[in-house]
Amino acid sequence: MYQLQQMVTEWRQLARLGGPILIAQVAQMANSFIDTVMAGNASSYDLAGVGIGVSLWVPLSLFFVGVLGALQPIISQHMGAKETHRVMPVAWQGLYLAIIGSVLMMVLLINAMPLVSLFKPDETTRAIVEGYLGAFVWGVPALILLTALRGFTDGMGATWVFMAFSLLGTLCNIPLNYALIYGKWGLPELGGVGCGWATTAANMIALFAFCLYLVRGRAYAQFRLFSNRSPFNAALTRKVLALGIPIGITLFVEVSMFCAIALFLAPLGAQTIAAHQIVLNATSMAFMIPLSLGMAVMLRVSYLVGEEAYDKARLVARSSILLSLVIAAINAPLLFFGRDVIAAFYTQEHSVLILASTLFMFAAIFQLVDVVQVTAANALRGYKDTKLPMWIIVLSFWGVCLPLGYILTYTSWLTSQALGAKGYWIALTVGLAIAAVLLTIRLFRFRYQPVMRSEQVMHQ
Repeated sequence: MYQLQQMVTEWRQLARLGGPILIAQVAQMANSFIDTVMAGNASSYDLAGVGIGVSLWVPLSLFFVGVLGALQPIISQHMGAKETHRVMPVAWQGLYLAIIGSVLMMVLLINAMPLVSLFKPDETTRAIVEGYLGAFVWGVPALILLTALRGFTDGMGATWVFMAFSLLGTLCNIPLNYALIYGKWGLPELGGVGCGWATTAANMIALFAFCLYLVRGRAYAQFRLFSNRSPFNAALTRKVLALGIPIGITLFVEVSMFCAIALFLAPLGAQTIAAHQIVLNATSMAFMIPLSLGMAVMLRVSYLVGEEAYDKARLVARSSILLSLVIAAINAPLLFFGRDVIAAFYTQEHSVLILASTLFMFAAIFQLVDVVQVTAANALRGYKDTKLPMWIIVLSFWGVCLPLGYILTYTSWLTSQALGAKGYWIALTVGLAIAAVLLTIRLFRFRYQPVMRSEQVMHQ
């Protein structure tokens, strides 16, 4: 009975941490949704140009988001151990890495047009992609530095801070898009290219406001983030990278797999791609809830490990799997029984509606395993266990999902006939089921080995 009460208490703590994370994630997703809708109202060329541009920068940014995601568990563990003097050095290594990552991402995006040419877009669309990326690239430093600062505040348990400035960025993006896409309030009419400038401006505003809050806010006065600069520390940076690079690769593998599936479905026609994208977009929104839970679990587990409350950390990590299944039990029926209504929100084209409705049935089953794998992976990150989970994801996604999906979609090797787009959603469910099982086994068998304080000091 006592353990049940403790579990419920911890779930409430996860809700307090995860609620702001959920709002922040939805706000970030809303930016791409707003860009897509507003560019689409300008012209189909602008919609296509922005869509291609977004598909190029999102996987890159998520890699760096993953690398800098190592800051949260490291800082959270220091907070749990009451070692506040070790927070600033970690936070500053994150800022240094953000600057380096920004330069790398800018170079890659500036030189991305040869890759765009491989898809053979028409000249108008190609020009919009080039203009969009040329505008967006100037906001990359703000985007990546925001991620590093998020590691600092989230790691301290103040997840609402990044939420607030994510909402600010989204609220700024709407009028900026309106003005720059359609040429309002004396500004030039830039079409899809205006989305790039609007996103850049919104990111810069959010970063400036975030920094101003950290300088003026009483909660962060003791840290003096910008006046108390820590020098570059190679050993500490290696520690962040050792934890963060596997997370970055994991996120990149996940996103690139969905991008690859969209490309592999291209021969089946525009209607098939449209139906797939509808289901993918809707499930991505539903995925924000277990993703936010997973991030909250990561923060809580790492804090408890720092506090040396290992039994409680184990309780949180393991019970989070049960909580994720509760979320799946809500999401799956909503997608299954509401599939026609959800599909109709996106399109009125009958053939697309029919296929999307069918794919939603598979997506509902997909939810049951997807929520478990993301929760287990984040719980393991709370223990700073990222390398083996990375290989599990690579095996499940690239080793199982992609080849199995191709076989089911285009051949009759395993079925009586080729299944079309349904084949990839079945393969996604199989691959993620493998990941969910392996990650859960890893979580339940994992035994955290505490590092002696003296050893920690020696390695910093």
